[in-house]
Amino acid sequence: MADKQQNNTADIANINKLDGRVPLLKAIPFGLQHVLAMFVANLAPIILIAGAVKPALDEHQVAGLLQNAIFVSGLATLIQLYPIWRIGARLPIVMGVSFTFVAVLSGIASAHGYSAVIGAVLVGGVIEGLLGLTVKNWHRIVPPIVSAAVVTCIGISLFPVGARSFGGGYSPDFGSFRNLALGFITLLICLLWNEYAKGYFKQLSVLVGMIAGYIIALIGGFANLDDVFKGSLISLPKLLPFIPEFNIADIVSVSIIFLVSAAETLGDTSAMVRGGLDRDITDRELSGSIACDGFTSSLSALFGCPPTTSFSQNVGLINMTKVVNRFTIMTGAACLILAGIFPPIAHMFAAIPPSVLGGCTIAMFGSITASGFTMISECGFSKRNITIISLALSIGIGFTGSGESEIWKEFPEFFRMIFAQNSVATVFIIAAALNLFLPKEKKKMDAEEARNQSAETAEKPTEPEAADS
Repeated sequence: MADKQQNNTADIANINKLDGRVPLLKAIPFGLQHVLAMFVANLAPIILIAGAVKPALDEHQVAGLLQNAIFVSGLATLIQLYPIWRIGARLPIVMGVSFTFVAVLSGIASAHGYSAVIGAVLVGGVIEGLLGLTVKNWHRIVPPIVSAAVVTCIGISLFPVGARSFGGGYSPDFGSFRNLALGFITLLICLLWNEYAKGYFKQLSVLVGMIAGYIIALIGGFANLDDVFKGSLISLPKLLPFIPEFNIADIVSVSIIFLVSAAETLGDTSAMVRGGLDRDITDRELSGSIACDGFTSSLSALFGCPPTTSFSQNVGLINMTKVVNRFTIMTGAACLILAGIFPPIAHMFAAIPPSVLGGCTIAMFGSITASGFTMISECGFSKRNITIISLALSIGIGFTGSGESEIWKEFPEFFRMIFAQNSVATVFIIAAALNLFLPKEKKKMDAEEARNQSAETAEKPTEPEAADS
């Protein structure tokens, strides 16, 4: 009995270590927790982009792209966890299809077709990957205060996402009493479990809340499993479902958005390291993270999918649970790969009601913002830092709200596409520019240093005066 208790204690400790040894059966629930937190958001960008394609894609093509996206997300997560050469951060970062590219890729899909989308992503991903490999050459323009601004913005920008899910997503009955009730019940279960569960089980509050909310939704008729066993049981992902077409203008526009994605990945990775590992990110980790972001986006294009990127939802989950063990996150990547091969698994995950997801994730998004506040406090509240943070956040968030984005209406369309609805890009550029152009503050010598210098000067022997001739 004592040995069993000792083993459980060791397992709990190892879950909070990057390379701790955790038994498979204890690791799987944590990996599954990460998959459920990001699964629906991973599919939504493809649905939105596919809806803009001309000529339109048929249902079979869209279903194939969704399957490939799940599979590629698992592969990209594995590469982040267990790097190939310098590609990958060796950190518990969960990868998925990025929302950042929806606007620009939808425009390309409408104007030039889906093959042009794939060609632009293929080239743009390589450019971001090379940018990641050369991070030492440009990282100096992204000091801690700029990273802190980006992390804080990422957390704040996720608040509406959590609220939208909590109210029922984009369903016609958004904000209905049953959606709100389901969200509150799920949130309450998460909070109670986190408060009263013991040891190993305490950190599974999100998974427990999600399962309980799912069951309640099924009983109440808010969700159904009718589509789970439709279609084939096994379906292998298809490589090159679309032959890439390369259009210079499309490649340039998508490559610029890849720079924005790199800024988001910088913020996500910094927040994860700060909140989960309680330290600052290294250049090697940042380089591997951005390189993986880019090169796996090119891999995603080969499977016909939009770019991949780090998922802020999962950063929030790590900040909340402190579960950073790579092996446990790897089991989540394995779940994604299996879901990409076995469609019924994917259908079951996709059937989780948005309100259940909102109830589980709304607290996680706040934890990212809290990490940003911590990073700001560690940088210090000097006049210069306060100016950078206040201007970057007020303009970046204020000018990109749904009701205020028209402030960009006089700018060119491409400019609006990048900044009008992307607060992270705006915050990053403003913070980086202010950091470059605001004069550095002079450090004042404290009284003790002044006294020491005075003492050293007094004790220093004087040169003998020259003798009179």
